[in-house]
Amino acid sequence: MAWQPELVRRVDTAGNLAASLGHALVDDYLEFVAARCRPNTLLATAYDLKVFFTVVSKEPTEVVTADIFAFITAQKKPRRGTKVVRLEDGEAGLSARTIKRRLASVSGLFGYLMTRDDLSIERNPVPTGLANRRRSGNRGSPLLRTPRTLPRVLGPREVEEVLGALNTRRDRAMVLAMLLGGLRRCEVLGLRLSDLSPGERRVFISEGKGGHQRLIPISAQFFASVGDYLEQERPAVDHDRLFVVLRGPTRGRPLSSDGLDEILDGVRKRTGLPRLTCHQLRHTCLTRLREAGMALEAVQAQAGHRSIESTRLYIHLANSWLAEQYLEASAAIDADTADV
Repeated sequence: MAWQPELVRRVDTAGNLAASLGHALVDDYLEFVAARCRPNTLLATAYDLKVFFTVVSKEPTEVVTADIFAFITAQKKPRRGTKVVRLEDGEAGLSARTIKRRLASVSGLFGYLMTRDDLSIERNPVPTGLANRRRSGNRGSPLLRTPRTLPRVLGPREVEEVLGALNTRRDRAMVLAMLLGGLRRCEVLGLRLSDLSPGERRVFISEGKGGHQRLIPISAQFFASVGDYLEQERPAVDHDRLFVVLRGPTRGRPLSSDGLDEILDGVRKRTGLPRLTCHQLRHTCLTRLREAGMALEAVQAQAGHRSIESTRLYIHLANSWLAEQYLEASAAIDADTADV
């Protein structure tokens, strides 16, 4: 009988998250991931592997490259009963980004299994790309082509609408952390009282993406909102986490990712905005900083990007920068034409 993966999540006595799928080799890999990555990465990896082995009903040691291509085909098929297609790529199935992430999780598993001397796996069945006929210095074609789309940022009026639709001082402080500081969702939720330096108007990000830390400045407006929240709303708790649940049976516990998403979903409904996410608030902040003339390297440090290539996106998002560059170039062309 084929193995049927079942995702089980648990927390050990030390408070660490663990995940398993009911297969010795896969669970060994998930334990390996748990020791080196954040909980969100562990859960995403476990879910991706669950999806893969549900579609490809084989033992890990029996998976071949043909199974990978069959998995890609299955993931690209539209769901039953849906006729909706994405504007960015015209596809009805899962996005190429989601499929690539799942393939990366599968590739990571087999990369781990290849290093074990107790197994006979000699190569990773997940191909890195499709080879071209001419291989002279050419890396070949990508296995999946993902469209490069620019994230939508909020305009000044939309920002005012969002801030006006927030119900609590806590919510305002969290939104300002993203709008004024460019923090990620996990970084907002990971903030502790000890991370704040109001006198210097700086915040220490101790739980950044990939475990990286940074010290960044944030506007005094954020610290004023935090002060109002601490003085008037935050209940007495026995931990140092900054943002906590304000009502209900979990009052005083650290706010969860689902809780923050629920807050923004309520704001979206009250304002009538078609879309509102934590990432959109972060993009809005970083785009505005670039538009205001902040150096690209400074935006990179603020954002916590490991590569400057990730930050170059904000060159294209900053409309005023593009307009200025175009006008300068256009004026030079006109001057050359006039001299002819």
